[in-house]
Amino acid sequence: MTNSMDDIAENAEAFFIIGSNTTEQHPVFGTKLRRAIQRRGAKLIVADPRRIDITDLATVHLQQRAGTDTALINGLMYLIYEKGYEDKDFIAERTVGFDAYREVIKDYPPEKVSEITGVPVELLHEAAEIMGTHKPMATMWAMGITQHIKGVRNVMALANLQMTLGNMGVPGGGTNPLRGQNNVQGACDLGGLPNVYPGYQKVTDEAVQEKFTEAWGATANRNVGKTLTEMIPDVLQGKTNALYILGEDPVMSDPDTKHIRANLEACEFVLLQEIFPSETAMYADVLLPGASFAEKTGTFTNTERRIQMVRQAIQPVGDSLPDWQITAGLAKRMIALDPNLRASNGRFAGWDYTDTSAIMDEIAALTPQYTGVTHERLENGERLQWPVRDAEHTGTPILHVGRFAIGQGRFMPIEHIPAAESPDDEYPFIMSTGRVLYHWHGGQMTRRVEGIMEVYGESLVEINPVDADTLGLNGDSRIRISSRRGSIESKAIITDRVPPGMVYTNFHFPESSANVLTQAVLDPVAKIPEFKVTAVSVEKVK
Repeated sequence: MTNSMDDIAENAEAFFIIGSNTTEQHPVFGTKLRRAIQRRGAKLIVADPRRIDITDLATVHLQQRAGTDTALINGLMYLIYEKGYEDKDFIAERTVGFDAYREVIKDYPPEKVSEITGVPVELLHEAAEIMGTHKPMATMWAMGITQHIKGVRNVMALANLQMTLGNMGVPGGGTNPLRGQNNVQGACDLGGLPNVYPGYQKVTDEAVQEKFTEAWGATANRNVGKTLTEMIPDVLQGKTNALYILGEDPVMSDPDTKHIRANLEACEFVLLQEIFPSETAMYADVLLPGASFAEKTGTFTNTERRIQMVRQAIQPVGDSLPDWQITAGLAKRMIALDPNLRASNGRFAGWDYTDTSAIMDEIAALTPQYTGVTHERLENGERLQWPVRDAEHTGTPILHVGRFAIGQGRFMPIEHIPAAESPDDEYPFIMSTGRVLYHWHGGQMTRRVEGIMEVYGESLVEINPVDADTLGLNGDSRIRISSRRGSIESKAIITDRVPPGMVYTNFHFPESSANVLTQAVLDPVAKIPEFKVTAVSVEKVK
């Protein structure tokens, strides 16, 4: 997020939420937004194919067809320019590439956009007027925007929108992705991506390579690595021979479950580090017991870039260990077996960490955004949002104030492209997927809580009353949903939360996971799957 949650809730005159079920999936932030709307009259625009709970607070609900987000954003931009709402000074002083981008937007008049998205023209006008007359506006999104073959394009279109309106680098504005899990931001910050070292320093940059060679005493491969969505499918291609899986359950969370299972079954060696048995555990050759958040000390970095201390509350149960101790122990054993693996002459060449504070000191030395971060400062209660430039710097609640990190902001000409699958005679419905309030991701923890299972104890599929009537469904009916990859059966919930022609389900339950049906087609840049648009058929189970 470019802005902090408190800043958005306190200072934004309008909110644009697209592809985020904020009150269910980010309930703390969702509550802050709810209060801002109710107590000080902030305007809310929600763009979502479903009538999610937060739409009850919205001034405008843009119920676009799944997979048409870019067209919707471009159409709103067309009207913003038509009505002269753009921030001409911001565009002239702080951006480049505007002319080429503006030419693309000219091809998205409201009538065309309405035809593509299904959103009525009058609602497009109403939303554009709110955006243009209520500044600053904060834009928020989540995986409803990114989990598409055009996820990167969707994000770029939203950045175009906020630069157009001059909502960057100001209180109450910004582009604000709401991260899907508690430390996704921290994992990305510290090198959990295949193309960067910690601090988003590119592996292909020679100067960066020299920096880490000097620090670690070893030269790494300068080629960009593979993402999770590439590594596992490469097993059957003979390109991946071993997998070290830490705190992940790809059988539940990756697309096309049947294909994932086939790859894991064929993999020569699978090492799984986990805190609970999972669906992936049955494929593991070795299981290592990791420690939960309550059993270890360290930091999480949350969605607003805030680095937060996690303090050990109990001793690790049984033979489990904090993850950093397991990783360091594995490294030492590998070096003992093959001394050629030992790095030398580096400032941080060893694996002999005494505690996580020592690891944070290494992070600060090598990661520009974390330079001024120490456990001592966090323990003293300092609220540090990166970048924290030195020991006296108090952090950066708002990014891009005065200038962008890259200098000038770059407008990107982004065209709408269709989803990889569209409804047809054989698969006439669109299925979208996500989480529900009561369960978390693959459900390994939440399905073990008796109280939660009493409230939401099985997979449920939302279907519109019009479609339910056509299929002869009632409140107790079970349905079979099929795609080109498989079939699942589930109980149907008849609700107008979804429009006709769409069904919505989740991946919390292994016996009827939506990912049996989803496809492994990827965004060409981010390599994220298109979870949100799958062509399916639906029939009543006799």
